Amino acid sequence: MQETLQLNQLPEPEQCIREVRKWLDERPQKPLAYVHSFGCQLNVADGEKLSGILSEMGYDFTNDVNEASLILYNTCAVRENAEDRVFGTLGSIKKLKTENPALILCVTGCMTAQKTVADKIAKSYRYVDIVLGSSAVGKLAQMIWAHMNGMRHAWDIETYIDIPEGVPTVRESTFKGAVPIMYGCNNFCTYCIVPYVRGRERSRTPEAIIEEVRGLIAEGYKEIMLLGQNVNSYAPECGMKFPELLREIDKIEGDYWIRFMSSHPKDAGTELMDALLECEHVAKHLHLPVQSGSNEILKRMNRRYTVEKYLRQVEYIRSKVPDFSLTTDLIVGFPDETEQDFQATLDIVKKVRYDNMYSFIYSKRTGTKAAEMPDGISEKEKSERMGRLLALQREISIENNQRFIGRTLKVLCDGESKKRSGRMTGRSSENMLVEFSGTPEMIGTFVYVKITESHSGMISGELS
Repeated sequence: MQETLQLNQLPEPEQCIREVRKWLDERPQKPLAYVHSFGCQLNVADGEKLSGILSEMGYDFTNDVNEASLILYNTCAVRENAEDRVFGTLGSIKKLKTENPALILCVTGCMTAQKTVADKIAKSYRYVDIVLGSSAVGKLAQMIWAHMNGMRHAWDIETYIDIPEGVPTVRESTFKGAVPIMYGCNNFCTYCIVPYVRGRERSRTPEAIIEEVRGLIAEGYKEIMLLGQNVNSYAPECGMKFPELLREIDKIEGDYWIRFMSSHPKDAGTELMDALLECEHVAKHLHLPVQSGSNEILKRMNRRYTVEKYLRQVEYIRSKVPDFSLTTDLIVGFPDETEQDFQATLDIVKKVRYDNMYSFIYSKRTGTKAAEMPDGISEKEKSERMGRLLALQREISIENNQRFIGRTLKVLCDGESKKRSGRMTGRSSENMLVEFSGTPEMIGTFVYVKITESHSGMISGELS
């Protein structure tokens, strides 16, 4: 096979899977694959599909990179330091490739959707055998087939708009399942690279989503996470909006929760709030990223909502449930953020009183509009502002958590406590971290916990 083999000359994925499996079955030992996904939950979900394809081809899995006959890194491009980590990792495993030339090395994901990254791999990491872009997950079998047929570098970094259904999946959890409902993003926030590496929005059909969710519930999954860069803009051609999709999924019988992320404030209307409150199986928590409390900063971020609109959304849901659980994302030190802008961020945190937040110091991301903006804020000042924000949120979280004392919460147990032996941890419907006395047999089941103590990062209690 020639290095210049065209993608349209490859057999269909199903044929590639069959032929690769036949080759691998002839080996004296079952080959092992090492799969590692960097970044967001959508990336993890993609990694589960990549693992599913590998399993169909006959691979087992290992957590030890030294044991693997195939290594796959599913990459993230949100921050440049994430890319630096991947390149560092690729450099560190060059020795494995030298010692074992038959080792297959694959790099996939958002990083490889960028031409500059693909060019860098081609120039400086020639020992990488297979490269796939973020929308080419379903092409993995064809790339492995091509490589095994003599194609030294099997690459597919094309952007695909179709959504392949029926891709096999090897899930990391037996009780929590992620279900992507859409891919790509049309928002073009000025700090974000996602629209450039994941493409424009494409939604799965409601029928395909509901079928997948129904299957997970039938298998005993207790928590289903619906994923998308902006789930609120879910809008397939059939015209079903996201709140309608939630209501349709809610009709499925069973003991389970539905969660979702991420939710963009510009599309979070009263229909979504009502569905959150009225659907039996939808968790009573909303992650609504505000990013900044300054209208000027929001405008420069291209977020397309105002602080006033955001607060009206909060006021609507809190008018129904005064202590409804809200969390958010915040960026500190966006280019030329003034002290007044930052004070506005502190003000919105005081008004909304989030249960938790995910806060980040702005870092320049090459390829985005914000990277071209002048920035006169020192790193020291950004760090100082972050410290003030975290201190405020810590104070609010401690006070907020006290509202649960005396209540009995339904909790999905997900593991053993890392701090205290004989204790388990899990999440409530409100997405509160709960610690309680229990045994490992409870993992993956719902339990009821009466809350007796409140801490800054969690609440704790005893089985009810």
